[in-house]
Amino acid sequence: MKIALHTLSALALLVAGVNANLAFAAPNAPQDDFLLMEQEKADNQIYKAFFPNKEIARKAAISFHAQMLESHYEDGYLVMELNDEEMQKLQPFGFTFAPATEFIEKRNQVLSTMQNRLQMKSMASSDSTSSAAAASGIPGYSCYATVEETFAEAAGMASSKPNLAQWLDVGNSWEKSSSLGGYDMRVLKLTNTAKTGNKPKLFINSAIHAREYTTAALTLDFARWLINGYGENADATWILDNHEVHILLMANPDGRKKAEAGLSWRKNANQSYCGATSNSRGADLNRNFTFGWNSTNGQGSSDSQCNDTYRGPSAGSEPEIQALENYVRSLWPDRRGPTPNDAAPSDTSGIHLDIHSYSELVLWPWGDTSNLAPNASALQTLGRKFAFFNNYTPQQSIGLYPTDGTSDGISYGELGVPAYTFELGTQFFQSCTTYNNTIKPNNLPALIYAAKVVRTPYTTPAGPDITAISLSGSAATTGVPAGAAVTLSGTLSDVRFNNSNGSESTQAISAVEYYLDQAPWESGAAPSALLATDGSFNGSTEGFTGSLNTAGLSEGKHMVYTRGRDSSGAWGAVSASFLVIDEDGGTPPLQYCTAASGSASAEWIGKVQVGGFSNTSGASTYSNFTGQTANLLRGNNSLTLTPQFSSTSYKEAWKVWIDLNRDGDFSDAGEQVFSSAAKTTPASGTLVIPASAASGTTRMRVAMRYNSAPSACGSYNYGEVEDYSVVIP
Repeated sequence: MKIALHTLSALALLVAGVNANLAFAAPNAPQDDFLLMEQEKADNQIYKAFFPNKEIARKAAISFHAQMLESHYEDGYLVMELNDEEMQKLQPFGFTFAPATEFIEKRNQVLSTMQNRLQMKSMASSDSTSSAAAASGIPGYSCYATVEETFAEAAGMASSKPNLAQWLDVGNSWEKSSSLGGYDMRVLKLTNTAKTGNKPKLFINSAIHAREYTTAALTLDFARWLINGYGENADATWILDNHEVHILLMANPDGRKKAEAGLSWRKNANQSYCGATSNSRGADLNRNFTFGWNSTNGQGSSDSQCNDTYRGPSAGSEPEIQALENYVRSLWPDRRGPTPNDAAPSDTSGIHLDIHSYSELVLWPWGDTSNLAPNASALQTLGRKFAFFNNYTPQQSIGLYPTDGTSDGISYGELGVPAYTFELGTQFFQSCTTYNNTIKPNNLPALIYAAKVVRTPYTTPAGPDITAISLSGSAATTGVPAGAAVTLSGTLSDVRFNNSNGSESTQAISAVEYYLDQAPWESGAAPSALLATDGSFNGSTEGFTGSLNTAGLSEGKHMVYTRGRDSSGAWGAVSASFLVIDEDGGTPPLQYCTAASGSASAEWIGKVQVGGFSNTSGASTYSNFTGQTANLLRGNNSLTLTPQFSSTSYKEAWKVWIDLNRDGDFSDAGEQVFSSAAKTTPASGTLVIPASAASGTTRMRVAMRYNSAPSACGSYNYGEVEDYSVVIP
């Protein structure tokens, strides 16, 4: 786990961005000067906090999240902004302190540069103002949409695809409720309204702490994956057909606007607390929730209005929290009893995710006591499953000291719905490179998994996951005639848990089944059994295969739902594939050249991540994953390719090809879209789809070879080749 700079990053943001965007921040230079001067006053409170061990440091990151500035884990200290009371709280845990002189010197250099730039801003012309307003993204961080851009894109989804998206006004921010500008509190609701019924509901909120840039970007990317994938990606399609996803993209829009100007802003913008013009004003919205508000009598939040964890004058006092809580109560019934030890029933439906940064953690209740929650075992199982995808540390959300009045109170504490906090990445103002190459590809699969298991989140995560699924021939792409023989095959695993903080029990696979055009929970759904590839289900990871009955099916796309069960009786999450029926047999499939390694016993492709798509697989010389589809963007797509080794780590070289003109080969100019020299670590970069690429579904080939560059066709010594389907819009 790494904790990194936020105050200096915030200031560096303005140094980099204000020259080109002089009128982007607050409307007048004197106000900006005052805010920056207030930040500078904290210099004598910035310390190197030396910790006794990394476990203590990780807990400190939870309890003192608002005070973290920079981490030096290998050197044994954190840079923290602390007052005397906070230092006294850390000392009993073995912390010692020294002035962070180097940090302060760097910070003051940035402040000086900012002051000069802000003076220039006050003289900027109306032309520069117009230019700044037209800029895309937060200045210096183009991958992060502003509040206005986020709202415009969500509104565009609802306008262009009203059957899938609704953009709902659920309340007002503090500034809007006070007639000082501000914003509506809006939820993006995603589901296929043509399919009715009482659907399980996933609720996600992000950017409740204003300076946490990555959070709203991730939830907006998740919305894009669902909307753009509907009808193209089988999992996105069945999720929207059968479930609802509700996203409060900007839970603190007033504060977020302050942070977009580069200020290290955490709270809302309520001028009633700490002075109307102070950059320490407002309430910490994630200490203002009604359930558990001030439950630790001052330990888990502050009663000081200028403190970053000021809880507000009363439970749920802030309009942003009132809007969020009212909306959440409209989603789910109350299924937990009135006392702390009352467990929610195991068949409780729904999940609440609160997306934060930073610390690389997956957290679950309780956070205001070290006592286990009554559903602790099931909460832990799902938490470890989430952490498998993003490789974060999974743990109960109690740190060195408790926190109170937090978001899990309304969902788990009051209603019994499982609640989790994701702490993304290593900085508040995370670079776009890190976001695109690490945070987004690692966390999107976790959100997708949440959307899959939201029907029964206390039981399904204990079961095995489908890790790969494919249909033979052109059955998943251009189609086959009704009655044609189609083979369904894939792999599943019961071991996909993050065991870095305790271990989860696993079992052998006992069964795999598929359903055609009806989900397992639908009335009249008929399962068909699939067989173990090796003849017997007796391992915790297994291959499966079987024949689909396509006789009498109508033309068009059909949904094949697949799931597995382990020997404990737990059924895992559903994964799906399209089966396309075309009475003319579809367009004859293109015949691509063959490619494979001679051996995959020592090294193979462990994981392929491109854009929001991710696939983890086992050892094979060649794998046909064309039944899986990645949706690509024209332009840049993040890419991470991870090798897997049986023991020793070897240097592996990589290449990726895409048949951009859809002519059945990878030999045309520009179709090699990525290459990486041989190394033992994952290869990351950008995959660029040119504007000239043909639209539609085509093939992507990923090749990994020991110590030498692989070729698109033929065989070579060690490594693996994998083929995928990709959609270019």
